[in-house]
Parts: sequence; structure tokens; C-alpha cells
Amino acid sequence: MSECNLKANLSQCTCTYLSCHRRGKCCECVVYHRSHGELPGCFFPREAERTYDRSIRKFIEVYGGA
Repeated sequence: MSECNLKANLSQCTCTYLSCHRRGKCCECVVYHRSHGELPGCFFPREAERTYDRSIRKFIEVYGGA
């Protein structure tokens, strides 16, 4: 497995929670949110991400699920 490219990840990270210690560390972020039944903020459009509701229900709501 290759090492995390933090600089490149941060340049593309859309998470607005700037004090998060996982910011830019995509592998850690995905594992953290998955363990809480959530999705990372980068899966959401900016306005939805700013609500900090990372639930799967919110994801389905945003993208037009039933």
C-alpha cells in the first residue's frame, strides 16, 4: 500500500470541519465515519456537507433516493 499523500488530499478535501485531525487523511476519515454508520463529508455537495449530517439517510435524501 502506498503512503498517504496528505498535501494532495488536502488540496481536494471538501470537509468544512477544519479542526479535524483526520482531515486529508482519507483512509482514516473513511474508517472513522464508517464505524459511526456515516459517510465522509466529501461524499456530499458543499451545502449538505456544511450541515455535518453525514448519515446514510442524508446522503440518500440529497441524491434523490426513495
